[in-house]
Amino acid sequence: MKTNKKVARFKYGLVASLVIISLSACQSSKDHKSDAVKVATSEQRELTDRVKSHAKKDQAQNNAKQRALQVERKQRQVAKEAEKVVVVGSRVALSELDYAAPQKVKVSGPHPVAATPLVNREQYRNEKYQKIEASDVHSTTEQPVSTFSIDVDTGSYSNVRRMLNNVQLPPTDAVRLEEFVNYFNYDYPSPDSKDMPFSVSTEVMTAPWNKEAKLLQIGIKGYEEASSELPPSNLVFLVDVSGSMRSPNKLGLVKKALKMLAKGSREQDRISLVVYAGASGVVLEPTAANDRIKIEQALDSLTAGGSTNGGAGIELAYKMAEKAFIKGGINRVILATDGDFNVGTVNREQLIDMVERKRKTGIGFSALGFGTGNYNEHLMEQLANKGNGNYGYIDNLLEAKKLLVDQRAGTLMTIAKDVKIQVEFNPAVVAEYRLLGYQNRMLEREDFNNDKVDAGEIGAGHTVTALYEVVLQDSEGKRMEPLRYSDNEKTEDHKLTEAAMISLRYKLPDEDKSTLYRDYLQAETLRQSKGGDNIRFAASVAGFAELLRGGQFLGDWSWDEAQQLAQASKGQDVNGYRGELMQLISMAKLLDDKAAVGAR
Repeated sequence: MKTNKKVARFKYGLVASLVIISLSACQSSKDHKSDAVKVATSEQRELTDRVKSHAKKDQAQNNAKQRALQVERKQRQVAKEAEKVVVVGSRVALSELDYAAPQKVKVSGPHPVAATPLVNREQYRNEKYQKIEASDVHSTTEQPVSTFSIDVDTGSYSNVRRMLNNVQLPPTDAVRLEEFVNYFNYDYPSPDSKDMPFSVSTEVMTAPWNKEAKLLQIGIKGYEEASSELPPSNLVFLVDVSGSMRSPNKLGLVKKALKMLAKGSREQDRISLVVYAGASGVVLEPTAANDRIKIEQALDSLTAGGSTNGGAGIELAYKMAEKAFIKGGINRVILATDGDFNVGTVNREQLIDMVERKRKTGIGFSALGFGTGNYNEHLMEQLANKGNGNYGYIDNLLEAKKLLVDQRAGTLMTIAKDVKIQVEFNPAVVAEYRLLGYQNRMLEREDFNNDKVDAGEIGAGHTVTALYEVVLQDSEGKRMEPLRYSDNEKTEDHKLTEAAMISLRYKLPDEDKSTLYRDYLQAETLRQSKGGDNIRFAASVAGFAELLRGGQFLGDWSWDEAQQLAQASKGQDVNGYRGELMQLISMAKLLDDKAAVGAR
């Protein structure tokens, strides 16, 4: 009986277990089905999202293609014009360049670009430029005297050329008008001897962008000796080998450029090589410049890496220059860098003070800029200005040849220092004037006669150009209302024959006392409206720079008119630099048209 009960309980337990197992299986099946549904739903959503994403991408690509077609149509027109232009310089790849004279290269115009941002703010974000305000218009009854320091730097032009050739419009502050104009040589009369180190000439034309105004050109030409007659030189190459220089267009280009400079040196010249990164050091003690193998091996040994202790490098370079100092010779430190000083003496004022103190020892300081992205142009220009030297930007090997071979004498040999210009306009003849450029070179009126005030230098053979836009009293082109309470007394007749007094002060390289030069511009000359090729080409360059800065004073004057004026006044263009200008104007016009299309 007990056995039967046990069997019965076992049977009931077995049946219950089977029932439970069956119910569990059913529930599991339902769960699996639910999970499968969830997975299928998720996959469907993901597929839908992908389809939408592809649709958006297709739409964006279609929009980009439409924009590209618009740009391409414009570029075909630009290309037709550009086929007529023969250029040299930055349109040639670095690998195609050598040390020979530049060869003329015909190009078919800018390469097609689609959906390229006009100003890549990210690219320029770490580049540093000095803030430059627009030139002021002055009334002669309120401020008849204009005073400024001379400037022969050209770095702004080649730096902006780099940007335009990279299919980017430049930041406004990267454009310094005077450096655009002074990039080109002009056919000014040469002085007879270095006793009067430069000649001064004037020319007038009607302002191309304002028929009611005149454009006055003051042209200076420095005395130039034959290259073989240059005094012996003591050059210290100060090269930035920090990590930021690790690029073919930085340290790679620096090596090639300095080899070119060394190649043109003589046995009596001395060359040293100092480098700086996290620490600074001497790579080459003062060496006879004709020992080219030793110099080139020292340059070839340079590699980039580390942070940038520029201040320590400058101090060491001056020590090398003092060690090999040549009395009566050319003693100069030549800095090659992107200006990215980030350790050591990084304060701009401290670096400038150091260079300013050292120039009193007779050792000049020049700065050569290289590279893109973190370029500190502001510091480079200021160091060169305070070091009685030149500032240049090298964007390709042909620019290195222009600065360091073709213009070697002007780059290395100073023939006049602390050169200042002062123009006093006659209010009886001239109502208003505006100096084009030189905004960061302006001086106070009393600085002109103060020999302790630093100013610019002129190198051997350099040409320097200053342009004034002036409005005569009988013109309808005045921008300012006349003063109600101004002095309206009749001007004496003899004062009506002069329009302006032009004065220059300068010091010879070894002197501390300035010499005064003075000339008078006749009113009849200022009333003339036809200028020659010198002033007309300078006007086209100045107008190009003004357009890049926004064209505040140009009215409806356009890129086409700048290009036409440059073409008409190009004259002899042995090296192709003037032809290249017209190519750059075409590129700027194309980019500006893209900006207009984007704005619409």
